[in-house]
Amino acid sequence: MSHTTEWKVRLQLVEDEGRTTARAMLDTGNTSLTSSGTARCAPGDRDVPEIGDEFAAGRALRDLGEQLLHTAERDVEAMGATPEPRTSTPYGWAL
Repeated sequence: MSHTTEWKVRLQLVEDEGRTTARAMLDTGNTSLTSSGTARCAPGDRDVPEIGDEFAAGRALRDLGEQLLHTAERDVEAMGATPEPRTSTPYGWAL
């Protein structure tokens, strides 16, 4: 069975006084998910809004992805199956 669909993710970014907040929204038609991520400029760092946007958006999208995976796992369980255990690759620094 062939299946094609398109989902659109909306990102809203707001920067204010060295702090960026991103809000990500996904509507699949069956599921609506919203997540957020933040970033702030460390004291002494140069304020570069694009970098704050990247960190905040990346964090919001990562959270959105986790929510989508949890939704899929619940859907699999609701069908009487057990989802495969997930593993994540550790990073060398705290996120």
